[in-house]
Parts: sequence; structure tokens; C-alpha cells
Amino acid sequence: MAIWIILALVLTLFLFGAYRKYALIKNHNPANESAEIKTLTDGNFKQTISKGTVLVDFWAPWCSPCLMLAPTISALADEFKEKAIIGKLNIDEQKKIATEFGIRSIPTVVLFKNGKPVEKFVGIKSQSTYSKAINNNLV
Repeated sequence: MAIWIILALVLTLFLFGAYRKYALIKNHNPANESAEIKTLTDGNFKQTISKGTVLVDFWAPWCSPCLMLAPTISALADEFKEKAIIGKLNIDEQKKIATEFGIRSIPTVVLFKNGKPVEKFVGIKSQSTYSKAINNNLV
């Protein structure tokens, strides 16, 4: 009997987690993202990353994990607005930069320091992981 209760509890927790992820994706609205996020393009990318610490989220609108990561990127932009630049680059629209940096899986987040990539994160990581990386590489 106890095993069934434990299994039911585990299943409930799993379903709750799955629903939370679904709700994040379903309710994603780019208008709700931080105003501090810089939209990067082929035209402004090199100039933006050339000085200081810059965290770049390589993403696409059709990518569900990218949409799940969006609130984290937005929170980082608000947290580091005076210390670092947080940017997003849509790989569908800016293929040249994505190809140049060998972006094969998304979401990929790359941390640049004075124009050079210093850390690369593939997949979804916690906000604290990105915060630590930024703090360790502040200019």
C-alpha cells in the first residue's frame, strides 16, 4: 500500500513539473522581457561584444527550451544592467554569427569578455550558474 502512495506522489510531482514547463512556454510573451536585453544582429554583434562582459543567448522562436530560458535571461538582464550586457541573438535571422561561433544546439549561451568567448553553456542552466559565470568574468 505504501509503495502505491509513493508512486502516486512521484507521478503527481512529475506532472506538476511538466505543467509548469508547459505554462512557461504557452505564456511566453516577448513583450514581457526585460528592456535591458539587447537584441543582437549581424550588424551590431562584434561591436557589442568587443568591450566588457557580454552574455549572449543564441535562440529561436520555435525552440521550446529557449522559451523556457527566456525568463532567466530577462532576470539576468535586470540583475546585471549596470555591470554587463545581456543580449539575445535569433539564429534564424542571424545565421552568419551563429555559424561563425559553431552554434549547433539551442539554447546555447556564450559569455564573452572583451570580444573573446570565455564560457559556453548548452541547454538550460540555472540563473545562479549564469550569475556566477558573469561575476567571475566582470571587467
